[in-house]
Amino acid sequence: MKTLILKQPGTLEAADTPHPGKPQADQALVRVHRIGVCGTDIHAYAGKQPFFSYPRILGHELGVEILEVGTNEKGLKPGDRCSVEPYLNCGKCIACRRGKGNCCTHLQVMGVHVDGGQREEILVPIAKLHRSEKLSFDQLALVETLGIGAHAVDRAALVEGETVLVIGTGPIGLSVIQFAKAAGAKVLAMDVNEQRLEFCRRTIGLEQTILASAPDVVGELQRLTNGNLPTAVFDATGNPKSMAASFQYPAHGGRLIFVGLFQGDVTFNDPNFHKRELTLMGSRNSRPEDFTRIIQLVEANKVDTTPWITHRAHFDDVPKVFPEWVRPENGVLKAVIEI
Repeated sequence: MKTLILKQPGTLEAADTPHPGKPQADQALVRVHRIGVCGTDIHAYAGKQPFFSYPRILGHELGVEILEVGTNEKGLKPGDRCSVEPYLNCGKCIACRRGKGNCCTHLQVMGVHVDGGQREEILVPIAKLHRSEKLSFDQLALVETLGIGAHAVDRAALVEGETVLVIGTGPIGLSVIQFAKAAGAKVLAMDVNEQRLEFCRRTIGLEQTILASAPDVVGELQRLTNGNLPTAVFDATGNPKSMAASFQYPAHGGRLIFVGLFQGDVTFNDPNFHKRELTLMGSRNSRPEDFTRIIQLVEANKVDTTPWITHRAHFDDVPKVFPEWVRPENGVLKAVIEI
């Protein structure tokens, strides 16, 4: 079976691996058709991804087709097209008991802690499959990315009319923007990359963007918010300098939500944090209900992922093109692998 294995940082190789076998009662055997490439994969390739070990089969953004299914109560059948929820939670810990399996104490994410979907076929728990009769495999592969933004916006409990800043306009930041707008917020975007900001203006319709290298970011934010600053700030960069600087951006009484992560510590000025009475939140992964809601929104044409895919390659060509995808100057927003 064709498989891609990340042997070590910088070394992605094609291999022939054994077939996964027949599914157990609570599993389905699926054929992988599309694999989204995200920041997690790029960081793993660079050796900078937390909670990661090598060798590893990457791939957690998947559009799949069911080939064979065990006994199930979801009515799934061979031929169904599905998005895969790649978060394998225990169902028993304190987080799972409270409906927060996305941050399970024993969480294993496909393609990160355990092998993922950069292979022709894979066994998946039936509970982690989300069916759509309308969406393409491209769209199904992007549901997981959208879920990260949907969950982060839910964590922030945005209200209509408030002003929000999203830092980092890669796929995760774009997903935050989508759902912040859906919540009725006025959204500002900031990035180091002017091309990505132009994408936000041209494609998503954001009127106000800020280049992160501006000499006075706080002053620019004050100008755009009538001196108030945003009431919610999402940092989707996974960059320590950006995350440390982001404590300067929320309004007094505001919230700061870290959607990206990195290997290391974030430091902040405590007097500034306290005088503003800021709320700091982490946002990790997403929940099953996010997948259901997102599929419904995309099916209803209320969320359009079409402009996001800027690069694609056939499975056999990935070891050759992947090193090019990780280079920022090549402008990859979202790459998709076709099998």
